[in-house]
Amino acid sequence: MENSTIKVIEYKPEHQPWFEKFNRNWIEKFFWMESVDFDVLQNPEEYIISKGGFIFMATFENELAGTVALKFVSPGVYEFTKMSVDEKFQGKKIGKELSAAAIKKAQQLQAKKIVLYSNTKLISAIALYHKLGFVEVTLDGPYKRSDTKMELLISQQ
Repeated sequence: MENSTIKVIEYKPEHQPWFEKFNRNWIEKFFWMESVDFDVLQNPEEYIISKGGFIFMATFENELAGTVALKFVSPGVYEFTKMSVDEKFQGKKIGKELSAAAIKKAQQLQAKKIVLYSNTKLISAIALYHKLGFVEVTLDGPYKRSDTKMELLISQQ
């Protein structure tokens, strides 16, 4: 997925510092780091990739600008997690491009649905999820800061 200035690429181990930085920035700005955050952000290969998940990084004019992960939950179900766009790149449709890449990957993996956990105080993120077709469902999940759970049913095209 890309437009003229945004490219979405697969995560490589050397991206870990940016994966952690981008996510820590928004988490610490609005909430607090939970133990699961430290684990995932410091060891994404162990906690996401080795368990059947994927991470994408976005560049804007060849500079790393954002990230998103698809975490394997169970057969046919992935969690859309750890999406973050660096503040200096926000408003440039990078989140939309990252989301499109993650949804396309879920389709390739024949996922039936993608779930996500968020907080309603993240107004622009919630608006993006609605635009993508996510709908609210009953809340459960691993994050104390979450006050909403959403899911997207995947059509196999």
